[in-house]
Amino acid sequence: MDVVACFKALSDETRYKIFMKLRSKELCACDLLEDFDITQPTLSFHMKKLLECGLVNGQKDGIWMRYRINEYIVKEVILLLESSLVPVESLCEGKCVS
Repeated sequence: MDVVACFKALSDETRYKIFMKLRSKELCACDLLEDFDITQPTLSFHMKKLLECGLVNGQKDGIWMRYRINEYIVKEVILLLESSLVPVESLCEGKCVS
C-alpha cells in the first residue's frame, strides 16, 4: 500500500467527493456522472487515480464500470493513522488536570 498515493488521491476535491459518495454503496460510473458536473473522460481520470492507489475497486459491468470502496486498504490507512497517535497523557507530561 502506498499511503502517500492514497492521500494524494484524496487531496483532490472531486476525488474526495467521489470517495465519500462510494462510502454508502457500490455505484456505476453512470450514477457518478449524474451526481457530479463532470464529463465521462474526467470521471475516468479521477477513478484511475483512486484505483491506482487501491482505495477503490472497479469491475466491468457491460459498457460501464461499477466502483466500490476497497475496505481492506481503507482499514490499513486507518490502522496506520491510529498507530501514529500519541496518548494525550504523554503530551501533558503530568501537567494535565483530570
